Amino acid sequence: MKLSLCMIVRDEEEVLQRCLLSAAPLADEIVIADTGSRDKTREIAEKFTPNVFSFVWCDDFSAARNFAFSKATGDYLFWLDADDVIPEQSLSLAPGLLKMLETESPDLVMCPYDTSFDAEGKPVCSFFRERFLKRTENFVWRGRVHECIAPRGKIARCDFRVRHLGSKKERGMRNLLLYQKWKREEPLSPRDLFYYGRELYYNGLFTEAIAVLEEMISAEEGWYVNKIEACRTLGFCFAQKGERKKALQAYFRSFSFGEPRASVCCEIAKLFREEKRLGEAAFWFESALACRDHSAEGDFEDASCRGIVPLLELVCIYYAKNDLKRALFYHKKTEELAPSHPSVIFNRRFFRGNL
Repeated sequence: MKLSLCMIVRDEEEVLQRCLLSAAPLADEIVIADTGSRDKTREIAEKFTPNVFSFVWCDDFSAARNFAFSKATGDYLFWLDADDVIPEQSLSLAPGLLKMLETESPDLVMCPYDTSFDAEGKPVCSFFRERFLKRTENFVWRGRVHECIAPRGKIARCDFRVRHLGSKKERGMRNLLLYQKWKREEPLSPRDLFYYGRELYYNGLFTEAIAVLEEMISAEEGWYVNKIEACRTLGFCFAQKGERKKALQAYFRSFSFGEPRASVCCEIAKLFREEKRLGEAAFWFESALACRDHSAEGDFEDASCRGIVPLLELVCIYYAKNDLKRALFYHKKTEELAPSHPSVIFNRRFFRGNL
């Protein structure tokens, strides 16, 4: 069983070696497409593999990834970004992963992708991504930005986690400019409208983001998970514009596409809390605690929205409501969940000094 790691890189001298050192024990072959590095990226890559190819950048991440895939010879291909790492815990799963690939022969394996972490390094935002792909199935990356491969065929799941640690590399308005160029050239799919709307939001273009997200949400096609997240982002945009009623409507609109998400419930609760409507705020924070984990469905879920975030808020709300019993009840929950969290430590000292 031969595994080929396929990567696209550009000016990643700060993080590339960290990534390749973590992946080298797993990869039988490493293929790297360099899209125009001007630093020592290529030099670092060549320490790990002779398969470093130049790819002329054409404003299309999928084209670069497909090029890298075309150069690989493994039975299965897997991908990483330069600012990703494979943790030791995942490498320990490699024998079981290889056995599963050999015996079950899935076309594609979905694995958790950890993208943000708490102060102790535990993942708080994870979602499943297509990670290992059978080469003979000729999977193709789609999308010029935020590219992906649509899962198909025999799909397996594995707890082989990849950690996205990020880098100091400035990306600025790169993605937004790529989307704007793309939209001028051809219509965007609902998925691409979703990501375009988010890029507009990230860059503070709230009115433009609202228009794009409304177009995406109203489209007959489109993945329900993206529509839920689009409603949440739409709410953020209205909130930034001071249109609180419309923000609340956007959050509630997400419920028409699936079960309530904890992150959405927390945003609803925050709006009520800011209006001093503490009873409603408590209800929605408690609703967040009751929400299921939807990360296996592909959600960009922040686990803290089902745990420490609403718990800390409920401590404050019930204390403000002079319901000390409930405040202490939720404080005990935070102690059990995150005793070293700065806010938990503060509350511990506060209650000791005021009871």
